[in-house]
Amino acid sequence: MMASAPSTVFQDVKSDRSGAPTLAAQGLTKDYGQITVLSDVTLEVRAGEVHAIIGENGAGKSTLMKLLSGYVSPTAGRLFLDGAPVDFHDAAAAEAAGVVLVHQEILLAPDLTVAQNFFLGQELARGLMVDDAAMIERTQEVLDSIGAHCHPQDEVGELPLAQRQLVQIGRALLQPRKVVIFDEPTAVLADDEVAALLDVVRKLKARGVAVLYISHRLDEVEALADRITVLRDGKMVGTWPAAELSQRRMAELMVGRTLDVLYPPKRAQGVRRDPLLVIKHLSVDRGSVEASLDVRAGEVLGIGGMIGSGRTELFEGLMGLRHAEAQHIEFNGQPVKHRSVKTWRDLGLVYLTEDRKGKGLLLEDPLAPNATLQALDRLQPQLVLDHEKDTQALEQAVRDYDIRVRSLRLDAGQLSGGNQQKLLLAKVMMTDPSVVIIDEPTRGIDIGNKGQIYEFIDQLVRANKACVMISSELPELVGLADRVLVMRGGRIVTELTGSEITEQNVVYAATSATAHHAGIHDSITINAGDKHNEQRNNGYPGR
Repeated sequence: MMASAPSTVFQDVKSDRSGAPTLAAQGLTKDYGQITVLSDVTLEVRAGEVHAIIGENGAGKSTLMKLLSGYVSPTAGRLFLDGAPVDFHDAAAAEAAGVVLVHQEILLAPDLTVAQNFFLGQELARGLMVDDAAMIERTQEVLDSIGAHCHPQDEVGELPLAQRQLVQIGRALLQPRKVVIFDEPTAVLADDEVAALLDVVRKLKARGVAVLYISHRLDEVEALADRITVLRDGKMVGTWPAAELSQRRMAELMVGRTLDVLYPPKRAQGVRRDPLLVIKHLSVDRGSVEASLDVRAGEVLGIGGMIGSGRTELFEGLMGLRHAEAQHIEFNGQPVKHRSVKTWRDLGLVYLTEDRKGKGLLLEDPLAPNATLQALDRLQPQLVLDHEKDTQALEQAVRDYDIRVRSLRLDAGQLSGGNQQKLLLAKVMMTDPSVVIIDEPTRGIDIGNKGQIYEFIDQLVRANKACVMISSELPELVGLADRVLVMRGGRIVTELTGSEITEQNVVYAATSATAHHAGIHDSITINAGDKHNEQRNNGYPGR
């Protein structure tokens, strides 16, 4: 289908019926067989309003968004657009009516360019020919408007994950919309990209677009929302004006209890701890990342830094997932010459990838093989697979890690994000490791599951094992880590311990060219009232 390009990215939107909500749901319910995943939800979003939907993983948020945007049909309940009853029989019908969902998952054609993805199925024409120049120009206009740092002719599959997410958002905003629904849009974005996206949401609101916004980042909700609806266990807890809810109160409404202490008490400082892993001059990708460090028994070693600082690359190099060379590596006092995921697993070191959906789990496979695959040689040394033992191991993992499942026969992809992360943790812990490297342990996870994962990490290190935690969450580094190594430009620039571990110090080390190197430093002090440092802290890109 050929089309002509609209003239501007952000166009004013007017409702068809003055005073009516732009989109309203009444008594929405969704059943899958005997399981009710959403029950009797009633809400509305008005023109020029940001209405946030919050809740724990599995609360029903994504199901609600899919009902509102035509991806699934309700078992019961009705939808109204501009006050009139409407039935979206599919997502295309919803988009034609002006309602679009920006998915949490990346739904783009990886082999096509950004511009081709933008206009797929709605190509612009010049006479009888496709107008590539107009599509590229229009795509660039949208990319600029949302702060994306890619080119219209870049192949989507070659872009970093964050840029792919921005491309998906841009594609949704290509045409004027009445309602834009964002489902966890910033889960993979750095803070500078987040700031650009929040500005986009504000522009949509100013133009009269109704915005529904789902996020686990309660600071975003506080900054954007006019009203907030809380879901818990598939049911509405209620709707409040945003001004009435602090972030702490939001979290308490989500989990249904007060949050006295999110982080476990820190381990005693100044205790001599033996090194389990020693790395000397590990060079990754021909020297683009290079570092020396040790990991000690009974500690959480935090790894902080900005996007592109080399944190993930360093540990992928250690695991043999990237080209890397090292002067010397030893584990439990013994030199390690050949590095691979299997070699490290056999020695007692495991790595949880930040990409649990793409690299960590087999989403289309059942839970049992996902949980036991890495530990098969330990759990089932015989040549013939014993499915009963597989099931028993899964049942134990479900109990030990509080994996919330309605059936053990589900596929991994049917679990919520938090339960997928707990399944991934259970999977690697079945190998009984002494060192666990976790990259972004709570990305895209609700506050309740975060607290559980923090407890698991604490139990691990109190058993005199070690955890390396690569994290973009500054409070997480401060709340959990015994030491923090901060990376910048592919190098470790600072080691922080004890009272030195503050958000300001991590940000300063990650962004300042004067930060000390290799962990040898006196002390970094930052005037918390310094406006410049506050701005830099707020803009910490993290990943």
